[in-house]
Amino acid sequence: MNEKWLLNVKLETDAYTDKDNYSYTNTNTFHLKIKEGKIIEQINSSEPIHDSIEKVDVKGLLAVPTFKEMHNHLDKTYMGLGWRSCIPVKNLQQRLDLEAVELPELADSTKDRASRMIETLLSNGSTHIRTHVNIDPYIGLQNLEGVLAALEAYKGKITADIIAFPQHGLIRDNVPSLMREAMRSGATMVGGLDPAGIDNSIEKSLHTTMDIAAEFNADVDFHIHDDGHVGWYTIDKWIDLVEKAEWGGRSAISHAFSIGEIPTEKATQLAHRLQKNNIDIMSTIPLTKTLPPIDLLDKQGVNVHLGCDGFFDSWGPYGNGDVLEKATTFCEITGKKDELSIAQSLKYITNGITPLNENGEQAWPAIHDQADFVFVDAQSSAHMIARKIERKAVMVNGNIVYGNIE
Repeated sequence: MNEKWLLNVKLETDAYTDKDNYSYTNTNTFHLKIKEGKIIEQINSSEPIHDSIEKVDVKGLLAVPTFKEMHNHLDKTYMGLGWRSCIPVKNLQQRLDLEAVELPELADSTKDRASRMIETLLSNGSTHIRTHVNIDPYIGLQNLEGVLAALEAYKGKITADIIAFPQHGLIRDNVPSLMREAMRSGATMVGGLDPAGIDNSIEKSLHTTMDIAAEFNADVDFHIHDDGHVGWYTIDKWIDLVEKAEWGGRSAISHAFSIGEIPTEKATQLAHRLQKNNIDIMSTIPLTKTLPPIDLLDKQGVNVHLGCDGFFDSWGPYGNGDVLEKATTFCEITGKKDELSIAQSLKYITNGITPLNENGEQAWPAIHDQADFVFVDAQSSAHMIARKIERKAVMVNGNIVYGNIE
């Protein structure tokens, strides 16, 4: 029987605001009893423990929920190939053309490169990865095979959504048949990409994507970079399809820049439709593009998640695989400076989980929760986000899967 005590775990207990309107987070240390990967008991650290099962002293490190990397491309990275910057291009099509040339050259190293990226993400606290994997006419399913092999080696440490992603367009060559083959070969979700800007046929691209999703009873994640009215129209038409197919709760829109480029009243109306159909928004918090209005979406009840996207690849030489840094940047961009608003931004990288709720009351962890923690030497979640505190260790199902707490 797999049982142990985690001793001296710092947890957030409540928050308060003083007479000068400064907000603070209170913490205390606890002993947590873990059985079969779940929390079964929590006691104050001042209480004695009389049983003789294994004991692991966390030494007062703060525990926060593990992170979810919700927009990534494991197959694209150059990690393991040595430094290289990017070839300049004038437009998206040129970038795609360059990628098409290098795809066959990189295919044999996909497993190794993806493994290095997984290790990087894990070291930064992410224990779930939503990865888009190229399915294209140049190398077929080779990238999918490499990514699946890499993820297999991290079973028990990492979970993943594996999205068949038509990076070079869905409505071309034999890509729809390749997408179907990918779904039969291990992909778990259907991807889409700019029905206007890439496929040049909004309705056909959307319908083909939904047809494949329905055939395989799969969820969908659409990259929509298209700007302004075109992007809005595409999202609006996708919601129409979701309603018709009764696919509520089964799709997400990645990037969604256009929602931040249309009038607020129109964005609010679209947010209502997204919320009604439980369609999530995935943002990579780019520094070079309009953001979707995350605060507006959140206020309207739309689930928003963050991800690092691809990093150090043919699309860009930057990035470090730290989704916590994305939360930090989001707070900076949107002007969040007080304890509560910073702390609540943690939900964008934890699938909605925060130690304290919006009223400053303890909400996590609870008895029977999975013993999945990131351990940091921080005073609070807000401190960790604002200062991008180093992750000391990552625990999944009660077992350290990265780092140490010594």
